[in-house]
Amino acid sequence: MGLYTLRCETLVKKSLRDTFDFFKNPANLGKLTPSWLNFRIVTKDVVMQQGAEFDYVIRWMGLPLKWRSVITEYNPPISFVDEQVKGPYASWHHQHTFTETPEGVLVGDHVEYSLPLGPLGAIAHAVMVKAQLMQTFEYRGEALQGIFPGATQKISGPTITS
Repeated sequence: MGLYTLRCETLVKKSLRDTFDFFKNPANLGKLTPSWLNFRIVTKDVVMQQGAEFDYVIRWMGLPLKWRSVITEYNPPISFVDEQVKGPYASWHHQHTFTETPEGVLVGDHVEYSLPLGPLGAIAHAVMVKAQLMQTFEYRGEALQGIFPGATQKISGPTITS
């Protein structure tokens, strides 16, 4: 099973509190997800805290995919980690970091993931999954620019390594 790592960073020129408050609201995940994924949260009224679980559905290539995440680490306003409990990946560990700088808050995404199906998963990654994840995280950076107009700057990525 191949393990892949995705990284990207965006500078948000807002306070640490304002930036973290946006990201800690699970309902805002839809604002950071491209419309072609048809993202929809199923679990209502999730309170972000360690152990919180939420279900959502995405559509991938026209097929609905159910996904359940759990918050395995919650260190406001510095970081949190969500991990897939159920979904399309063999594993998904997404660390969100928020680092205060003189210019604003450096928002970091560090995702370690793997695909099921061994060699077939590796082929799927090379053929489409990698590109779609890159598009998704590119969109995320662009969406932040719309949410915080004039207050965001792409710093790095997304990049994916194996």
